[in-house]
Amino acid sequence: MLSRPPDPRPLMYLQKNLMSKTPLVELKHISFKYQDSEHLVLDNVDFALGERRIGLIGPNGSGKTTMFHVIMGLHTPSSGIVLYRGKPVKKESEFRELRRDVGLIFQNADDQLFSPTVMEDVAFGPLNLGASPDEAGKIARKTLDDLGLSGLKNRITHRLSGGEKKLVSLATILSMDPKVLLMDEPTNDLDPPTRARLITILKELKQSYVIISHDWDFLTDTVQDIFGMDHGRVIRCDKEHLHNHPHAHPFGTQHHHHV
Repeated sequence: MLSRPPDPRPLMYLQKNLMSKTPLVELKHISFKYQDSEHLVLDNVDFALGERRIGLIGPNGSGKTTMFHVIMGLHTPSSGIVLYRGKPVKKESEFRELRRDVGLIFQNADDQLFSPTVMEDVAFGPLNLGASPDEAGKIARKTLDDLGLSGLKNRITHRLSGGEKKLVSLATILSMDPKVLLMDEPTNDLDPPTRARLITILKELKQSYVIISHDWDFLTDTVQDIFGMDHGRVIRCDKEHLHNHPHAHPFGTQHHHHV
């Protein structure tokens, strides 16, 4: 269990010193609780999105996904402020601007995919941003080609495998060319080849990102810094504890997690 810090301000100071300019998105003193509960899911959280690739770990229910939803304007904080390019964001129109630069990949791909075919799903974002049908089609084809998914473009979305849906979900966000990605448990239910493919894709992206994951080995391959969440607070993890290790056990070729 991660220990609860007495004061989150040193963390914010450290994060700002990891960034060379004003963060794209910044959470300042954010608290959040659901209407039917007195429990604070987020407790005075300070966090910033900039040019780093960050992993976010923590127990179930510690506030990780809720923090992503606050960033995207899907939840309204009980207190605190969301800043986008240094300016407060409160109205839906302001969050729409933020969402042009920040893309969210949901934990469940079925929450992300709704069009009949893969091409239509990947083209939807550019169309929504004002691209013509021809332009959106070109963007969708290029995005799928860049990710090595061109063979899926005419597939019926709901007939894809779980791993294919995860990769197509990523394509639907990348087609809008965001500056930062928020990825919620992207390796859940992936077989080893698809997991390895996702790692390769992430290493080649130009975007920065924040990844929620319980998969330590995946994070060591894909992020620069790791933060934890516990009791609704964000905690920086000691870098010397972040490592890969060789191991062997029965059925080791099967997809598995370490705790």
